[in-house]
Amino acid sequence: MALFPIAIPKAHSLTGRITRPLLLAAFKAVKRNRGAAGIDRVSINMFEKNLAENLAALERDLKDGSFNPFPLRRKFILKEPGKFRPLGIPAVRDRVAQEALRRLLQPIFEPLFHDASFGFRPKRNCHQALEQALKFHEAGYRVVLDADIKAFFDTLPLAIIMEAVAAQVADGNILRLIEKFLRCGVMEDGVFKPTTVGTPQGGVISPLLANLVLNHLDWRLHAHGFRFVRYADDFVVLCQTHAQAEEALTLVTHTLHELGLTLSSEKTRITTYGKGYTFLGFVMSSRSRRMRDKSQRKFQEKVAALTVRSHNLDAQVIEKLNQVIRGTALYFATRWFTGRHVFRDLDAWIRRRVRCMKFKRFSYHDNRRWRVKQAERLGLLSLERFCL
Repeated sequence: MALFPIAIPKAHSLTGRITRPLLLAAFKAVKRNRGAAGIDRVSINMFEKNLAENLAALERDLKDGSFNPFPLRRKFILKEPGKFRPLGIPAVRDRVAQEALRRLLQPIFEPLFHDASFGFRPKRNCHQALEQALKFHEAGYRVVLDADIKAFFDTLPLAIIMEAVAAQVADGNILRLIEKFLRCGVMEDGVFKPTTVGTPQGGVISPLLANLVLNHLDWRLHAHGFRFVRYADDFVVLCQTHAQAEEALTLVTHTLHELGLTLSSEKTRITTYGKGYTFLGFVMSSRSRRMRDKSQRKFQEKVAALTVRSHNLDAQVIEKLNQVIRGTALYFATRWFTGRHVFRDLDAWIRRRVRCMKFKRFSYHDNRRWRVKQAERLGLLSLERFCL
């Protein structure tokens, strides 16, 4: 199966490019991203204490083919009420190795990727993807196929991944390393579970492999003249008529079947820009571009965890709150954001929770007496202040 529209020479002798400077740069990237220890319980700080020796051993093992990754440490994070997303946390040593591989492979595959792909690529981000969708809407593409791939990372066949990599990489040692990472298994409640399908969520190299496989879908849509925007496994196809959207749905369903994937019947739908749809945390419609309800709930859950009434209100609490507020505001407060009123309501809710921490009770009398300026004197940021 041809995954790419153009042919480029295969990459040989990548193993020789695994050098100490490459591994050092990979470690620095892993350290910046932080993250917990894997099943070996070696933290980033512990790994760094003997950095030279650890990198030397890693370079040797990666080059001579003796490297074997640890099983992933399973962790479940709340996705929505009653539903959890399984993450696989690699050991620090394995994250460094994956980052080194990613740095070797990214330049090889990057020229092959479609311009409509924005996820986990250099100098591309969510805002650019959303702006591209808005440009298509302004050009008259107002019928939307809002697609959702069912359990993408968990169901992606390993054979499809390896075929996509082997189409451009001829270094057998590199191919074996990637397959080892895909088949390393997970430890869950002290029980080892082998992995025979999927690429682990939480793995450093997983987003690149995801882009690699879905690049086939991108170019198939392109060949049939469809406009689309994709961020990893989250994508929308923008059409001018409902009939075109139906054609796109048929094409996407067939193409994903070739890749061993399926669309979620519950979450995939054809809608319009007028009615609105959700994409990358936003509700996108001709009337508004605001936070979706799920994003708002997640934000409130983070704030609520930091503002427990029985806890003391101090500078550290304000600092942590500001980190959450700043991160949310910088993401949503774009030039085309229309949810200022939502931010205003959230600001009032945050101040109320902070007041409750200060007075150890909820009282409407306190709410009237405790003005916005007093919150500002504490150094508490405001979501609304970030609006353009």
